[in-house]
Amino acid sequence: MKQNELNRLVAQSTGETVSTIKHLGFFLEEPIDDQELSKTQVIDWDELAAERETLNWLGQHHEPVCA
Repeated sequence: MKQNELNRLVAQSTGETVSTIKHLGFFLEEPIDDQELSKTQVIDWDELAAERETLNWLGQHHEPVCA
């Protein structure tokens, strides 16, 4: 699958524009072995949003950052 096709399909599925999807940087990841799998970092966006909502509800407006 070419990058343009992936961007178009993601945009179609999410309702965003192709340029927005291109800006966000979606890509197909190459298969990796089990040792490298443990190194892969994944962000659960729903979990992060829930944490932020809880912090806002508690009156804390500082968000964790990652560098």
